[in-house]
Amino acid sequence: MSLLPPQRIATRTPLPRTPPRLLLPLPLPSPGPRPAAARRPLAVAMDAAEYQHMQGGASSSCRAADAAAWDAVQTQKRQRCQGSSSSDNVGSCRENKFIEASEAELQNFDSSEIEEEDYYVDDEDEGCYDDGDEGSDYEFDESDFRQHLADKFDDLDLPPGVEATVPWLQKAVTDDGPGNYKSMAEIEDEIGKKYKFFKHFDTVEDFSDHHYANKPVGKTGKEWTKRIQHDWKLLENDLPASIYVRVAENRMDLLRAVMIGPQGTPYHDGLFFFDAQFTASYPSAPPVVYYHSGGLRLNPNLYACGKVCLSLLGTWDGDGCEKWNTAHSTMLQVLVSIQALVLNEQPYFNEPGYEMYANDATGQRSALVYNDATFEHSCRTMLYSLRRAPQHFEDLVAGHFRERGRAILAACRYYMAGNKVGCVVPDEDREGKELESSYAEGSSSSSSAVKPQNNQVDLRAGAGRAATFKANMEVLFEELLMEFNVKGADTRKFCAEKLKKSQPTS
Repeated sequence: MSLLPPQRIATRTPLPRTPPRLLLPLPLPSPGPRPAAARRPLAVAMDAAEYQHMQGGASSSCRAADAAAWDAVQTQKRQRCQGSSSSDNVGSCRENKFIEASEAELQNFDSSEIEEEDYYVDDEDEGCYDDGDEGSDYEFDESDFRQHLADKFDDLDLPPGVEATVPWLQKAVTDDGPGNYKSMAEIEDEIGKKYKFFKHFDTVEDFSDHHYANKPVGKTGKEWTKRIQHDWKLLENDLPASIYVRVAENRMDLLRAVMIGPQGTPYHDGLFFFDAQFTASYPSAPPVVYYHSGGLRLNPNLYACGKVCLSLLGTWDGDGCEKWNTAHSTMLQVLVSIQALVLNEQPYFNEPGYEMYANDATGQRSALVYNDATFEHSCRTMLYSLRRAPQHFEDLVAGHFRERGRAILAACRYYMAGNKVGCVVPDEDREGKELESSYAEGSSSSSSAVKPQNNQVDLRAGAGRAATFKANMEVLFEELLMEFNVKGADTRKFCAEKLKKSQPTS
């Protein structure tokens, strides 16, 4: 049991914690001399009896121990006061600038006036003054205390680095809580697992960002529901490996699909997203389909506004089996047709009337120029998807470009060196020397000095490759390199080349 310090005054109830107030001297009752026993400071004017009387609610054992100790302290002070010399400046019984009062004045002194003085009870003594308690059972909880302190700073915008220097502003780290900071290897491993187990067909709750989300389908019947469930079953069982589909449980009319650009085309390794809606008249009428273009037209059949021009959808003329058939046509047929017929190796000839120039040299050169622009748009579409992946496909986008990032960058370099867009890029065994030599030739002072090879474009032709292709691709290459790095793709080779190029030659 700790002793109550002599400079504190105990009242009937524990005094509230108030900020310290300025202690002002009160006028003395009379200028004349007083008995030594009456000249006592206010802070020590109580005897043991008064102290015990004012502790009405406290425990008897606590009061008895403190009262005895208090009486002993007061007796010693009186003895020192009576025998003190005139040179005492602090605690002497001579008149000074501190407050003095007689016992009679203390009895008439109102407790509210005492509360105005600079005396208050510390936390360490509160256990003895709680009414009806034998002592404080409170145990200090450091984590709870820090949490209360941190809560006060929730709405403050602290400068960067401040939280790291304040222990109680740090979040507690648990084994399975969100406070755990994962290493880059762990993040990449998590991306790889989600991509590996990403289903080709699955159902989701809703599509808040779907193009037709705000367009109600209207009144439908049981036949409509059964036909859509039939289409779902076909998609689940027969989707190609390069197409992924998500349908909404609470909106059976909505569907979202993504297809990977086929190899050997200017679309290879790209991701192309389509939103579809089964109308109330389905399957009598085909579904409506919207392409997420990002404002780019990279195919004569895919407009910048999102329109998909296809005879199977009724957006273009067709004959026979090219048109929608109520009994046999399905959503699976629509997706496969877009991938095979629209995203082909020479999309230039998809334009009506241009197919007659497919075997003409002028037409072939025009197709090569079109492929260059198409690949540029495809790379920009990659950036569009990386920076704002459509809902429910975030894991696919991250995993796909993490896995294919290196191949895409290699293709960019290979095409920038003068090779035809859409041709097969050499694999790892041949890529080293061939890609390095072709890129060095493409970087020479005279572009006409590049000797056409099997996959190379003859830049000396009149309708040859646009002069801006290489410049545009250099910008896109840097942006793709940065985005692929974020997703954890293997870009060490290209980063090393960039670092080497930026260093001054000795």
